[in-house]
Amino acid sequence: MKIKFDIDCTPEEARRFLGLPDVAPMQETLMKEVEKRLLSNLQAMEPEQLVKTWLPASIQGWEQMQQMFWKQMSGMGATAKGTGEKE
Repeated sequence: MKIKFDIDCTPEEARRFLGLPDVAPMQETLMKEVEKRLLSNLQAMEPEQLVKTWLPASIQGWEQMQQMFWKQMSGMGATAKGTGEKE
């Protein structure tokens, strides 16, 4: 034996019947906040802002890497000379 029920109702009516909370106001508030943050972050994506943000860090990184290489190179030469070994 098969029993089939067809219930014709809107999603709002089904939500209320099942006792589920109405999250529409929360979603609207959340979406406004997401839109506000997205618009503020889009301004940081302008090429001029990107260059200002990334360039100083990358230059500093290159300088640090160059200094590290120079220290290693000068340290290798000093140890080789101090021990009398040839390179």
